[in-house]
Order: sequence, then structure tokens, then C-alpha cells
Amino acid sequence: MPRTSGPDRPIASYGQFWPYYLREHSRPATRSIHYFGTGMALLCLCAGLATGVWWLFPMALVAGYGPAWFAHYFVERNRPATFTYPVWSLVSDFKMAICWTVGRLEHELERAGVSGPAR
Repeated sequence: MPRTSGPDRPIASYGQFWPYYLREHSRPATRSIHYFGTGMALLCLCAGLATGVWWLFPMALVAGYGPAWFAHYFVERNRPATFTYPVWSLVSDFKMAICWTVGRLEHELERAGVSGPAR
């Protein structure tokens, strides 16, 4: 069943999805674990490109999604949006990490109705 933006309505645009994504990542520990996974995925991809070692490419998926899914099940206690919105979720993983890196995540979290530190 698709995630909804209202009663029984699927999310129809990325503009609707982004605040939803942030609310699904409301705990700082969840976000921190996501940053770790995103970083490890990028490291695997870069190492694979630099060395030509083929198994680093699928390992990037494991390195990225493994920690993220762990965080959803054991920290946030929700279902990863990746299962319903895979492309928007992937884009949002990177957007969240970039916003955190440049100091804009707290503003984005406030706009989405998430309180607490932006870690």
C-alpha cells in the first residue's frame, strides 16, 4: 500500500515527499546512521571506480541501505520510504546529508514540523 499525503492519497510530488521524508527521519540517531550509510555507499562507489573491483558496486547498496533500514526498524520504528518511493528516497538521502553538511537541515526540519537538534 502506498504511503499517503492525506487520507488514502499517495504522495504525488517531490514537494510533498520531502517533508514526509524528514518526518520519517525525526530522530537524530536515525539521521546519523543514514549519514554513515550514505558515506559508506559513496566510499564503495568511489573505490570501485578507482580500482575497478566490481563487487564494490553492489556493496555500495548494502553499505547504504543496510544501516538506513536498521535505523528505521530499531531506532525510528517505522517502515523505510524506500519500499514505496525508491527514487525520491535515494535523492532525499543525499539531500538530507547535504543540508546537514551546509547547516540548512535544522531549517528544513522546522519547516517539516520536526523538532529537536538537526544532528
